[in-house]
Amino acid sequence: MGMSLNGKVAAVTGAASGIGLAITKDLLAEGVTVVMVDRDAESLAGLAAQLGRAAIPQVTDLLDPQSCKDMVPEILEKTGKIDILLCNAGSYIGGDLVDTTPEAIDQMVNLNVNAVIKNVRAVAPHMTQRKEGDIIVTCSIAGHTAIHVEPVYSASKWAITSFVQTMRRQLMQHGIRVAQVSPGPVISALLSDWEPERLQQMKDAGALMETQEVSDAMIFMLTRPRNVTIRDMIVLPSNFDI
Repeated sequence: MGMSLNGKVAAVTGAASGIGLAITKDLLAEGVTVVMVDRDAESLAGLAAQLGRAAIPQVTDLLDPQSCKDMVPEILEKTGKIDILLCNAGSYIGGDLVDTTPEAIDQMVNLNVNAVIKNVRAVAPHMTQRKEGDIIVTCSIAGHTAIHVEPVYSASKWAITSFVQTMRRQLMQHGIRVAQVSPGPVISALLSDWEPERLQQMKDAGALMETQEVSDAMIFMLTRPRNVTIRDMIVLPSNFDI
C-alpha cells in the first residue's frame, strides 16, 4: 500500500510543460502543494490560475547563476518547507558532436548537470535539519548506455547518474531518499531537436511514450514506505530497441 503524500510540499523544476507539468498535476491530485519552477513566467501564471491555489508559481532561470541560487530560499519563504524536490528541467542535443556549437554544449551541461547539483546542494541542509525528504532527478536511459547519436546528452546524463547515486549514499543517513527516473524517448518539447524523419519513424514504431508514464513512475517512487528507496527506475517504450 502506498504512503500518503497529502500535506507535503514539492518543488518541481521545468514544471510548465512536459514531464514537469504531468508530475505537477499528479502531485496536486495527491494533496501536495506544488511550487512550479520555470523561467516561463507567462505560462506559469496561466497554469497556476488553472490548477488552483495549491499550485504556486516560481519564476526561476536555472541558467542564471543568481536566479538559480535564489530558488530554494525563495521557495522556503513562500512555503516554509520542501518535502520533495523534483529536478526535472533539462535540455537535449543530438547529432554529431562536430555539428554542435560550444554555446549549446555549455547551455545543456549547465542545465542538465550544474543546475541539478546546485539545487540539491541548496535543499540538502533544509532536509537534513528536518531528517526527512525526497529528491528525484529526471535522468534518461542515455545515462545508462552510450548512445552514439547523443554524445553530449549522454555525457550529461551519465554525470547525473553518478551524482544521484553518490548523493543517495551521502544523504540516506539523514532520512533523505535520493533517486532518479530514467525514461526512454518521451513525446515532449525535449525532442524538438530530433530530425523529423527519426521522430516520425519512432512514432510509427511505437517507440515513444507519453509524459504520464514517467509521472506514474515518480509517484510510485514517492509513495513507497520510508524504509524503501527506489534508487533508479528505467521506463522504456516497449518497442524501444536499445
